[in-house]
Amino acid sequence: MQKIIHSICPKCNNNQKFYRYGKDLDGFQKYLCRECNHQFAPERARTGENGGCRGRPRTRTYPLCPKCQKASFLHHDYQNYSNFRCGDKRCNHSFVAWKDTAIFPASMTNLFGKQNFKRMRHPIHLIITAISMFYLGKNSFRNISLILKTVFNIKVSHTTISSWCTKFAPIFDNQRLKLLSHLDLNSDEWHGDETYVKINGIQYYLWFVVDAETRFVVGFNLSEHRDSPSAVAVMNEVKDCGKPKSIVTDRYAPYKVPVKTFFPEAKHIRVESFKDDISNNLIECFNKQFKAWYKTKQGFCSFASANNLISTFVFFFNFVRPHSGLNNFTPAQVAGLNLSKRQKKEYLLVA
Repeated sequence: MQKIIHSICPKCNNNQKFYRYGKDLDGFQKYLCRECNHQFAPERARTGENGGCRGRPRTRTYPLCPKCQKASFLHHDYQNYSNFRCGDKRCNHSFVAWKDTAIFPASMTNLFGKQNFKRMRHPIHLIITAISMFYLGKNSFRNISLILKTVFNIKVSHTTISSWCTKFAPIFDNQRLKLLSHLDLNSDEWHGDETYVKINGIQYYLWFVVDAETRFVVGFNLSEHRDSPSAVAVMNEVKDCGKPKSIVTDRYAPYKVPVKTFFPEAKHIRVESFKDDISNNLIECFNKQFKAWYKTKQGFCSFASANNLISTFVFFFNFVRPHSGLNNFTPAQVAGLNLSKRQKKEYLLVA
């Protein structure tokens, strides 16, 4: 339906004969009086003296066009996002903005546990060795307990090792945040995909974003549903990590609006088949590596513990584990991280 504006020309009090005359600098609809040729915008708030338009502050209710930096207007309003269009007809660029009330934080930012190694019965190097054996290999907690007993003659219960791997996740996440500023993730392609895991017998969805050049896992989100808000959460979390030239996903519809919202300058490539020139095989290979580690765990017991375990697995994958496809370098080293042996010990990258 057409929006009807009941207004009066402020100059000649004409209330019938008007022309639509484009939009002003702030995106409000202007009208041209057919009697006196006076231009005015009735929807714009007038805070000047005597109702005049001079000297009033400009309040932009809509975002600027990301392409030409001119005013925009609301084209369509949906439940979770709004579609805007540039007011300049020569540009006519369409873009979307996700509503703040509909953006939920990614699960990777919601971890629980200890922030240090204080008041621990066992030495730190033994704890990090046990955690490394769990995340770098396919060992179970009972196997790690057996290895520590056989090799080091140290008796540690498998439940204690399980507690270590879960509650020390915030420590490794803090190290990730410190090292993230040393990395260069402005590559040509980022790949996004989702897989599923089982938590207490219920299927949950795990969303990943991986850098194509460095194989660095930029972010993840564990959610109960496979919908657009879950995709928005992970895209919103990784938007400040770098500026890729393109985002590669499958043809799943919930990726369209988040990519267009948080990466307006990037090209969204939606692959149809594995035989395409640009495919999503890279992140599918990562999902295979993750599933190889995940299947030995036979599922997770709770959402919080699963989120912590996945977060630490991503840390070891990015910063500790060397990859044969990267000439035995870690993804962080390929991204530009160069630390001395002393710095590696400070950031818990070696035991």
